[in-house]
Amino acid sequence: MRRGAILDLIHTNKEGLVGNVKLKGSLGCSNHEMVEFKILRAARRTHSKLTTLDFRRADFSLFRDLLGRVRWDKALEGRGAQESCLVVKDHLLQAQEQCILGE
Repeated sequence: MRRGAILDLIHTNKEGLVGNVKLKGSLGCSNHEMVEFKILRAARRTHSKLTTLDFRRADFSLFRDLLGRVRWDKALEGRGAQESCLVVKDHLLQAQEQCILGE
């Protein structure tokens, strides 16, 4: 937060999905703030094909190893912020598929 302005955003795919947003202090020694929020219930239930990830059975050593193998300098070379974000997201999702089991 700088001069009382929240710099981070919470993105959702539906209006009114998130509420009770609160800043919870600094994250370690960084200048990033932790954000707490509630996911509000939808007015009507819809069926979703989303998979719930079971982080209790995740292999974080493999996750760390897979991401450590990425040549980030080459993967992000010559890319702008938006494209770099998509590249990082793609690598994270690929590693997640291998290391974190869905229920």
